[in-house]
Amino acid sequence: MTVRVSPLHKVLVANRGEIALRVIRTLREMRIPSVVVYSQADRNSLAVRLADEAVCIGPAPSNQSYLNIDAIITAAQITGADAIHPGYGFLSENADFARAVSQAGCVFIGPTAETISALGVKSTAREMAVKAGVPVTPGSNGVIGKDYRSVARQIGFPIMIKAALGGGGKGMRACWRESELDRMLATAKAEARANFGDERMYFEKLVLNPRHIEVQVAADNYGNAVAFAERDCSLQRRHQKLLEESPSPFVDEKTRAQLQAAARKIVLAAGYRGVGTVEFLMAPDKTFYFMEVNTRLQVEHPVTEAVCGYDLVKLQIQIAQGEELPLTQQQAAAIRCHAIEHRINAEDSEHQFAPCPGTVEEWIPAGGLGVRVDSHVYTGYTVPSYYDSLLAKLIVTAPDRKQLLARSRRCLGEFWVGGIKTTIPFHQQIVNNPDFVAGNTDTGLIERIIAAQNSSPKGKTDESQK
Repeated sequence: MTVRVSPLHKVLVANRGEIALRVIRTLREMRIPSVVVYSQADRNSLAVRLADEAVCIGPAPSNQSYLNIDAIITAAQITGADAIHPGYGFLSENADFARAVSQAGCVFIGPTAETISALGVKSTAREMAVKAGVPVTPGSNGVIGKDYRSVARQIGFPIMIKAALGGGGKGMRACWRESELDRMLATAKAEARANFGDERMYFEKLVLNPRHIEVQVAADNYGNAVAFAERDCSLQRRHQKLLEESPSPFVDEKTRAQLQAAARKIVLAAGYRGVGTVEFLMAPDKTFYFMEVNTRLQVEHPVTEAVCGYDLVKLQIQIAQGEELPLTQQQAAAIRCHAIEHRINAEDSEHQFAPCPGTVEEWIPAGGLGVRVDSHVYTGYTVPSYYDSLLAKLIVTAPDRKQLLARSRRCLGEFWVGGIKTTIPFHQQIVNNPDFVAGNTDTGLIERIIAAQNSSPKGKTDESQK
């Protein structure tokens, strides 16, 4: 097949923080000039300092800056950018944004607007998975209507109530008995309206004590698709991930091959182009069920990069330029090491993970063999209160899981942040937790650790985390 490659000449990064830096660095390695947009609150960010060009697109609130489609498109036009990379969050899975980028004559570095629309409605993605022969949990097989009560009874309690356009745990509620159904449904709808402007819901059977397993995928314009080794993302609080690991200590080779085959099926069925993630729930007996497709780069993509050895941002750009995938399924599936990503947030884990914006008085990240830190923070940086609290991603690698945990403990012990509280002490609890060390994790483990922490006497707080 003849490959028509159209090199990109300048890329605008429509994001902030560490992901903006991450994309800018790969662009620089590829010798592609970068433009970054920023809000007034991010005027002194590292992304603004390191990009080739920077354009202020509005005040601090996201809806006046990073969610302002017209401002971002205008910034691309005045700087001559011929492509836009959305990063993750903000507009990265917004079909209207992808469409507007294309209509403006720019390349959207990601899947098409049509694909984002189809997979963005989770009930539609579920139907697509069924047609592709990918296992799904018993559920409503579409958006619920007025007969929702009989649908719930047919599935059998407990059930999960989910927003059709949900994400990040928003618009999602566990309903254990029919007497709770109306209240839980109303709460989920209200949250979905507030976050997504859409209150359509669907039901799924609640899988007890599951693991959250996801598979990174990449697909080009020529019918080629590959799936990488899985990430175990079970360590969550209120459906928000705190730590990701690859490969999963629970997944064996046979199950891994089945997960990768299922992920490729759904990607090919959707006509997907670009890098994305297929998420699954896995029961204690290793039975797994399709959940959703994230049509963007994930926060935790460095875990997969460490294990597979490929630059996923570069892969996104190559696909957007019209290149064929530069690797086979066998190459993508190879496991080079074990890796963990610790999300270091500006939060007080001793007080319900309350956000802790403020000035970073001292910043000394961990280092050494097998350590990568993706961060936009520096000494003197002021963490704004308007955005996500992520400060850094500490990615640790080692030849096996035992060495990996030892290295994680060492890194967390030397990672020094002064002036604000962070989640580092909580990560130290995780890597010393007997269940986590043994690989006995599920999506409820974090809440059990928090419950145990709250029931025990408070220890002294490390001065470096104040």
